[in-house]
Amino acid sequence: MLDIAIKFLADEVNTHLKKRALSASGLGEVVTGQIVDDAGKWATAADSIGLTLVNIEEDRIMREHLPEHAYVNGSHVVLQPEIKLNLSVLFHTRPSKADKYEQSLRFLSNLITFFQAHPVFTPEEYPGLDPRINKLIVEMLALSTEQLNQMWAYLGSKYLPSVAYRVRMVLLQDVEPQSIGKPITIIETALHNK
Repeated sequence: MLDIAIKFLADEVNTHLKKRALSASGLGEVVTGQIVDDAGKWATAADSIGLTLVNIEEDRIMREHLPEHAYVNGSHVVLQPEIKLNLSVLFHTRPSKADKYEQSLRFLSNLITFFQAHPVFTPEEYPGLDPRINKLIVEMLALSTEQLNQMWAYLGSKYLPSVAYRVRMVLLQDVEPQSIGKPITIIETALHNK
């Protein structure tokens, strides 16, 4: 599901950029991947827009604690509850020359207004979103200068023009049942007389 959610966001931003004719301005399409490779060299091509997953955290507030019970093909199936995840993603640009810097800032401006106008994605409104993803909520992260410094240091790179977002409610569930049993067909009650 993580790959599906990230690819969906990249595709939606690319569609938006094409509508705004920004992809023809010298910046390429949004590509997913890491910012630098293991040797510390840029993995994101110059004049491109990168989308990088920088953190995954469980949403413990919305966490289900009880297993899910279902009837499948006449059997009682017990599945572990879904894991609800929040993803931190980073959109970044790497201008090749000083004159491309303004274009990268224009891209970030359009990206910010796109997510301002479209903060929620559902399969009903966006057919490209996998129906197994109930909803994606995208909200900008307000990182302090110190947090930005720490983030770029652990990413192994120097700062690039960028904006970070939290993508909420990516759901993961193991399809392997915890247990399978016969369905409950009779409920007996015992009366106690005193």
